[in-house]
Amino acid sequence: MERNGLVGRTRERKIGLWVGGVSLFFLVSFFLVPFYLPENSVPELSGRANAFDYYSEDSWGNVQSNNQGEVGHNQSEYGLFAWSELDPYAAFIYGFGDLNCHNKADRSWEINGNQMPVCVRDLGIFLGLAIGGFLFSRRGLNRWTLRDSFLSILPDKTLESTYQNNYRTFAVIGIAIVMVLPMAIDGFTQMLTSYESNATMRLLTGTPFGMFIGAFLSSSFASRPEFFDKNPSKVILPSGSRFSLVQESE
Repeated sequence: MERNGLVGRTRERKIGLWVGGVSLFFLVSFFLVPFYLPENSVPELSGRANAFDYYSEDSWGNVQSNNQGEVGHNQSEYGLFAWSELDPYAAFIYGFGDLNCHNKADRSWEINGNQMPVCVRDLGIFLGLAIGGFLFSRRGLNRWTLRDSFLSILPDKTLESTYQNNYRTFAVIGIAIVMVLPMAIDGFTQMLTSYESNATMRLLTGTPFGMFIGAFLSSSFASRPEFFDKNPSKVILPSGSRFSLVQESE
């Protein structure tokens, strides 16, 4: 019997492996694609997040001519780029990066003279997503609620006081603050002041954020009361705690 009262945790392991595996696929692809593309075939880019800026030579990113704006630059000075003209695998990866990342050259690394599909912070986020998913695959459990399933990645011994005093929500919030706040501070400080972050800081703040999201996402898929026959008393929790149904007063 597992620590949650169920016979096995095959489903939780598969969920974590899927989250970690998909994230790792993208992370590896971000390095692999610019490595195998012809040298200097992806110029310096500067686009917008949540938009396709470099789908074709007529797309937004290629027709910009202003070097003074916060987004975009005079692309003709660096060379035009259209990811739709690449092979299907490379097009998918650069298209994914184009949609999800601003693709600013000064915040991105180059490989083989080619700008990578996403910025350094996004590399850290996907590294963290993979770590969070694989961590859940090793330790995560279905413990009925999203909150308790997320906390299951921690040793039960360290959670005894948390459960005895019913501080579970505070524990999740505290973990979220520790993992998310560094990236928020770094990003918003850069946006609101003259401070300019660097690649190391972006990587170091993006990784814990991704770890939190990876573990939280895995927990959301794993939390299923029906595996306990919808009987909360069957869930084993740290410190011998048990769920109980609250009787509604008439």
